[in-house]
Amino acid sequence: MGKLVSTVFVTLDGVYQAPGGPREDTRGGFEHGGWSFPYGDEDFGRFVGEVFGGVGGFLLGRRTYDIFASFWPKVTDPGDPVAAKLNGLPKYVVSSTLTDPEWAGTTVIGGDLAKEVTALKERTDGELQVHGSGALVRSLLDLELLDTIHVLTFPVVLGTGLRLFTEGTLPTAFRHTGGRVTGAGVSIQSYDTTGRPAYGSYELPDNG
Repeated sequence: MGKLVSTVFVTLDGVYQAPGGPREDTRGGFEHGGWSFPYGDEDFGRFVGEVFGGVGGFLLGRRTYDIFASFWPKVTDPGDPVAAKLNGLPKYVVSSTLTDPEWAGTTVIGGDLAKEVTALKERTDGELQVHGSGALVRSLLDLELLDTIHVLTFPVVLGTGLRLFTEGTLPTAFRHTGGRVTGAGVSIQSYDTTGRPAYGSYELPDNG
């Protein structure tokens, strides 16, 4: 059975919208697209290569799928570790409107997300990876299906944009499994989900 693993880019103020380019996602009049680009050094590239080295399939939200499908099929270099995996491995896109995907190896899933994603995990050899797809990540957390999340926090504050964890996200605790900071200052931290948060108090006990 495969693990469901999310990799997501966020700013210091929690924005995940349009990290890769100015036209990637302009919802809400967002004008800061491409904010991750200045930090793409060798350390960053090394981590991305490590992530794609363990993938067995991809689970994507519709918007992220459309962004990927407009770019990666055009990258035909067999030595590109990202393009080779994205173009060659199964891709599952969660959508109620996409009916005829043109990107080879794509399957559209809908309906009972919990049932379908559980089945995908069971038959995936390696990691079933979610890239971007913030709304889908929140849904997977709510369904308690996500196993691991890699959070890449970039040293920039934007002040506007869609946040990864919005009000109403299921309270979830995580166990830190590893981390590093790139030369450009990107904090890469990995966590496994562990269930509900624990609570306590720093108040001194009342001894009467």
